Amino acid sequence: MFRTARLAIGQLGPDDYDRMLQIYGDPEGARWVGDGQPISPEDCARWVDVTLSNYATRGYGMSAVRLLGAAAAEGLGEIVGFAGLVHPGGQEVPELKYAFAREHWGRGFATEVGSGMLAYGASTFGMARIIATAAPENLASLRVLEKVGMVDIGTHIDDDGEAVVTYEWTAPGGS
Repeated sequence: MFRTARLAIGQLGPDDYDRMLQIYGDPEGARWVGDGQPISPEDCARWVDVTLSNYATRGYGMSAVRLLGAAAAEGLGEIVGFAGLVHPGGQEVPELKYAFAREHWGRGFATEVGSGMLAYGASTFGMARIIATAAPENLASLRVLEKVGMVDIGTHIDDDGEAVVTYEWTAPGGS
């Protein structure tokens, strides 16, 4: 789909299930995703299926994020995370989502991928507005969203009774 200075972002495939289960199954990382619980193998399989369906119907969805570097000459490196533009619960506005393996936190990958994903959504799919959500306590994600040019548009209480901060990005010239 696209590359950044250090990463290759490509469509998720069935072979990526095991790595997705590792990353979203990590209790430390899962606390910031969805209901805060590690993903089950069944839910992970459903998520891969939904993603493949999203590619077929929308042309985009969650993506695998792989390292580039010396290994890239012979192929892509390991999957370090997942990122994408999705429509949770069928919401109209696309939402930026990302998660990285804990051993890759703090290396700037989320900022790198977030910026790239916003540009990709605008240039490839004409997206003029993209949102992202994060828990108010997830300071690392709040910083990432600000670094990629998103603006805090408010906090609300979600269906689970948890506070959620919503950020918005508008394409240059968009509304």
